[in-house]
Amino acid sequence: MNDKIVTPRGAYPHVKQVGDFIFVSGTSSRRPDNSIAGVDIIDNMGTKKLNAYTQTKEVLKNIEKNLSKLGATLKDVVDVTSFLVNMNDFADYNKAYAEFFDKETGPTRTTVAVHQLPHPDLVIEIKVMAYKKS
Repeated sequence: MNDKIVTPRGAYPHVKQVGDFIFVSGTSSRRPDNSIAGVDIIDNMGTKKLNAYTQTKEVLKNIEKNLSKLGATLKDVVDVTSFLVNMNDFADYNKAYAEFFDKETGPTRTTVAVHQLPHPDLVIEIKVMAYKKS
């Protein structure tokens, strides 16, 4: 496992605890080396395929790493807000999401379409709120 962390691209923390609540800033599939998971080069001309399934899995893994800094896990997540650039990616996003959260016991969720995200290769960003009794 790579211990390097992704650093914020602005003046904000990735994770903040207020009382028993933990807030995780909007998170992408960006890696510590600033490459983006889920970007597949499909030919020698540099044509890219942006993979929402892979990006969603990596986003949730990044969120899990941020939660772990405060002793929390994805099981502590109570609310999720997801931002998709294209709702045609909803099925792939939903499939990956279901690998991390259970329909009956998982967090509440809102998914919205957005015009764009901070990098053209990003198709999804997710922010969460968790609750962990101190």
